[in-house]
Amino acid sequence: MALIRKRRLTEQQQRRIQKQQKTRQEDIDTSSDLEGLVVQHYGRQLEVQALSIPDSPPIQPPSKEGDAASFWKNIDLGSVWRCHTRTNLDLLVTGDRVKWQADPNTGLGIITAIHPRRSLLTRPDRYHKVKPVAANISLIVIVIAPLPEPAPSLIDRYLVACADADIPALILLNKTDLLIENDPRLELLNEYQSLGYEIMQCQSLGDLSALRHRLDTETVAFVGQSGVGKSSIINSILPDAAQKTNIISENSALGQHTTTSTRLIAFGENGALIDSPGIREFGLWHLTLDKIDSGFPEISNRLGHCQYRNCTHTHEKQCALKQAVENKEILPRRLESYLRLVAEITELQQKN
Repeated sequence: MALIRKRRLTEQQQRRIQKQQKTRQEDIDTSSDLEGLVVQHYGRQLEVQALSIPDSPPIQPPSKEGDAASFWKNIDLGSVWRCHTRTNLDLLVTGDRVKWQADPNTGLGIITAIHPRRSLLTRPDRYHKVKPVAANISLIVIVIAPLPEPAPSLIDRYLVACADADIPALILLNKTDLLIENDPRLELLNEYQSLGYEIMQCQSLGDLSALRHRLDTETVAFVGQSGVGKSSIINSILPDAAQKTNIISENSALGQHTTTSTRLIAFGENGALIDSPGIREFGLWHLTLDKIDSGFPEISNRLGHCQYRNCTHTHEKQCALKQAVENKEILPRRLESYLRLVAEITELQQKN
């Protein structure tokens, strides 16, 4: 059976096609555009919540006598619509503010434009391509728990991602009812607090009033290992969220993935909660070494003070970082985590 090869277009042909697409898009009437918020992503389609309504809402046409009423969906404030996007738009994600148009006859819509983003959380996929996760986030909550066992290196990766996106982070220890006396998880939490990070504790099925107060008016993204209770916390704060939850696998002691797409849920008057799929490893291969440095402030402040400019911070005697570890100014595990990330980035850069 012969294979059909895809014809390679010349640059001139590509420019002509792009110009034709742009012309078709500009021909679309945008006078009826509405304000909207992307609340969930489904591949090529997205769910958009209406943040405005038309000045003159369309009226459902009357049905002929004897005929069944045709389908009609009113454009109500807060209503959610399944939408396609214009082909000239960048990839949209949960949390994006957009302009869109509604078709009450079908209950569908089309996104025509996107507002500038205040922030964007990204991560590389398995093919090392950068994938956006959520937009316009004002706070990232890194959820950990006694079970599954917290992975400090994963927490460090999240903190590097937060620093890269310039989004504040809150480290939340959930399931505190499972803690034991002198629990090492509390020591881990205190270590991050000493580094200047905000921390909190809670029980997903307990009193969450303090957490509710902290999250009020924020657009929050929950991240963390599967099974730490992200969806359970959201269910406790917002019972109507109906997030699916699951139990910890007794065989692997790892959480089972229950959230399959990033979803935004309105919270209070001006806030929102975002639940993202569980991530056991958070790759940072797309970042530069300078970006990694910014995720370790206690280390970046001492870079450049070693005796040798090309210090590897592993075996050199006059190493400012190793000296800081001896003086208990840098945690040994934080330096190990930093060097591991630097090695990953360096190796990838050498391959490319």
